[in-house]
Amino acid sequence: MAKTSKKMPRRNRSSPQGSLVGLGWELLVFGSFALNLVAIALFALPSLDRSGTPLGLDSEGSVAEAALVASPHSEGQKEEMVSEEEEISVSSTSGSLPASKDAVINLDHGDPTMYESFWKGMGNRGDITIAGWQAISYFSDVTNLCWFLEPEFDHEIRRLHRLVGNAIADNHFVIVGTGSTQLFQAALYALSPPDTPEPLSVVSAVPYYSSYPAVTDYLRSGLYRWAGDASACKGNAYIELVCSPNNPDGSIREAVLNSENGMTIYDLAYYWPQYTPITRAEDYDIMLFTVSKTTGHAGSRVGWALVRNKDVAKRMIKFIELNSIGVSKDSQLRAAKIFKAISDGYELPNPENKYKLFNFGRQHMSMRWKKLREAVKVSGIFSLPEFQPSHCKFARERTETYPAFAWLKCEKEGVEDCESFLRSHKILSRNGKHFGADRKYVRISMLDRDHTFDLFVERLSSLT
Repeated sequence: MAKTSKKMPRRNRSSPQGSLVGLGWELLVFGSFALNLVAIALFALPSLDRSGTPLGLDSEGSVAEAALVASPHSEGQKEEMVSEEEEISVSSTSGSLPASKDAVINLDHGDPTMYESFWKGMGNRGDITIAGWQAISYFSDVTNLCWFLEPEFDHEIRRLHRLVGNAIADNHFVIVGTGSTQLFQAALYALSPPDTPEPLSVVSAVPYYSSYPAVTDYLRSGLYRWAGDASACKGNAYIELVCSPNNPDGSIREAVLNSENGMTIYDLAYYWPQYTPITRAEDYDIMLFTVSKTTGHAGSRVGWALVRNKDVAKRMIKFIELNSIGVSKDSQLRAAKIFKAISDGYELPNPENKYKLFNFGRQHMSMRWKKLREAVKVSGIFSLPEFQPSHCKFARERTETYPAFAWLKCEKEGVEDCESFLRSHKILSRNGKHFGADRKYVRISMLDRDHTFDLFVERLSSLT
């Protein structure tokens, strides 16, 4: 008898139960796929703000400055370096302009942003491109005593001094430093005997540059110590600091002390024709200069020293070697290109008489000092130093003195602290006490942008 087999019916996939299970799996797969798409979009594309502009981009589509630079900036102060692959925002300066007439005006620091407009007008004459493989070694020129000095910078330093006639460089060693502050410390180290029983006294005539005391005693060296006013110095062993033209009052200085065992460092940061007449080429044993006050490029942090004595030069170089293993090549190469652009502006054919930094600087400083003196006269409660014109060998005519700082004295009855008085009117300055002087004096920077300076003189003239 044949067996009859009964086939069990397969579950119908279209049945209600099967449909629910299948639909559940399809929803899970689709949801996972959708989540992945969202994640890819979030990571691969920039987020959009409510205006539809990608976050981190401005309305023009360039990289927002705040994303790359910590300090604040106002609109219109960004310059972009653009390549085919990407756009990188480069900050032109730090700091921001006063937002309104009632804003705080900070003229405490000598930030030389006045020169911004000149270099914008120079186009690409001050530009330099450094390839990724260039300048990666510690060494610049092993045949030079200062082995980390870039040859191009050395050449342009000497060329600029010959052009201006403010210092004799040809019989001196050139030493580059991270600003003149490092060179100042290196000079103190080089001039101090290593076996001295007592720290050597470091002095300067009042009013002296406010950073001299702090920088001298910062490392608490056993080789030297700050001893204050040069006029009160006792003993014949010392290091005298002579800043000429002087910061803060703009006066031309000579050494106060004269001893066989005394040594002198000349800080000539402001001995350039935009600030003072060039009456002679200085030829001291140690002379310090800085790019910041020469051209306005404070952010490059480069200075240089002209040193006559080889042994002193060696010790200064050793200090910098131990302190920072040399000086940034990038900054030196940029400074070399900047100096070249300045010298070219005077030495190469220039029919339109453009591209002359010292002419620009002198014209701007002349206008600013005129405005400041008018504001002081209108106010009636301040006074300023007076300067006599002299023949400038660079300009080949008699020129006035236009210091980088104004040494302002408050003559108002009952005001004993000028810095506090100006602060109450939202003007920040540096108190005379930091320069070894009376509190009735303040130092005011003359080197800020036009907008800031004009706002300052307007406010100053209103004080009575």
